[in-house]
Amino acid sequence: MAPLQPPTLLFLLAVTTWIFLQFRKARLSGKLLPPGPTGHWLTGPAIPRELPWLKFEEWIQEYGPVISFWRGRQLTVIVGRYDAAVEIMEKEGASNADRPSNIAAGETLSGGMRTLLIPNGERLRKLRKVLHSQLRPIVAAQYQPIQQVNAQYHMLDLLRDPANHMTHSQGYAASVILSLTYGAAAHTASTAPIIQEVNGAQARLGAALVPGAYMVDAFPLLRYVPGYLSELRRQHQMELGLFKSQLESVRQRLVANQDVKPCFAKMLVEHQEEYQLTDNEAAYLAGSMFGAGAGTSASAISIMVMAAATFPEAQQKVQDQLDIVVGTGKLPTFQEEPDLVQVTAFYLETFRWRPVSAGGFAHRATRDIVYNGHVIPAGAAIYGNHWSIARDPVIFPDPERFDPQRWITADGNKIREDLKVFQFGFGRRVCPGLHVASKSLFINTALMLWSFRILPDEKKPIDTMAFTNTANTHPLPFSVRFEPRRDVKELERLLGEM
Repeated sequence: MAPLQPPTLLFLLAVTTWIFLQFRKARLSGKLLPPGPTGHWLTGPAIPRELPWLKFEEWIQEYGPVISFWRGRQLTVIVGRYDAAVEIMEKEGASNADRPSNIAAGETLSGGMRTLLIPNGERLRKLRKVLHSQLRPIVAAQYQPIQQVNAQYHMLDLLRDPANHMTHSQGYAASVILSLTYGAAAHTASTAPIIQEVNGAQARLGAALVPGAYMVDAFPLLRYVPGYLSELRRQHQMELGLFKSQLESVRQRLVANQDVKPCFAKMLVEHQEEYQLTDNEAAYLAGSMFGAGAGTSASAISIMVMAAATFPEAQQKVQDQLDIVVGTGKLPTFQEEPDLVQVTAFYLETFRWRPVSAGGFAHRATRDIVYNGHVIPAGAAIYGNHWSIARDPVIFPDPERFDPQRWITADGNKIREDLKVFQFGFGRRVCPGLHVASKSLFINTALMLWSFRILPDEKKPIDTMAFTNTANTHPLPFSVRFEPRRDVKELERLLGEM
């Protein structure tokens, strides 16, 4: 029998999907789903390919804090307000710790091995256990010397070459994660091939995760269309080869009794049998940790720079406290963190103002979840839309105003414990690297605003809405001026003391 041709496959796909939708909608007809936009019976409402979380916020404002819509066979729910996120994404965390089937980014591009996208179950628990062993707070505190040294290198790079500030942010983030993951030297140039390769892999992942990027996730039969996923398969082989080569390099150095600094890859090699990891799982675990940590931290630092240049009064408040607490003759360190609440409040507000993961990542309900009289049925994909949650006007009055003081207690002495930023995800799928990432933002914000006054470039106004169209967003290139707040020679001397 001759194989079915693509037009025939597409026709069968449409018929099968229509039958499935009619069956499922009939089955759910007795449940009051959250309201939401309607659209084409097959493809659902039109979701922009560029920055879709902005359209989700429009729908949240129109329909309410939780909305739903159909796309193919998949019911999608968007959670867009703070209290709803607490009730659904946090308190019901056990019921939505799963991930929806992700054929494009998860199964094909990642080979089913990327922790971010693995469904809930024994394999996920195994991999997260390994990550937590190296990233929990008590262990993460041991990385602060590495972060301090690399942050000082970062400031020196800014002092000598301020025009390329975004490249230097990438260099800082990659150097820290390279040290933690593979035991690399303290300061790795942002132009190093490994950094460029991993950044490229992260960019491809981010593009594949944008809602609607690949229709195969709504219409699984498309995976059988010849050639449809061939490019993603090719990218997976490139990525797997990269990750395996980095882990194998550490393994060979250990076999040769060469000195290998304590790092995640060394621990994996030494305890691979104990954790029951295949070679590919171990390689992906280390590689994914490096890729995710480097990309998100670099983006968050650049957003902090953007905010400082855009909101000079908020920047000045931080600098006033730095001058009082730290003074002029020494650098800020982690020791002053409890007293530098303005530094912490500033970077927390950048998380809210321009969240790196603006649209969030999909969770999957494993049982019916009831919220405010509506039912989120088992099997629904649930997104916590960070952009919308961070603009809840009840929790964050005047949400478009950049106001770090909203994170500080009334007495001005502490960070509020009753207010949470969801930058790192929700419930049982929260990013295990959040403690390391937060410390990177603290020390870079403290050192940068102690060392420099960050000013806008009058000739090149900043577009604060110009970001990459990826799941974890990055600011598009923008120009600012770094004006040293200290004598340049003294600043170089202090920063050079490693």
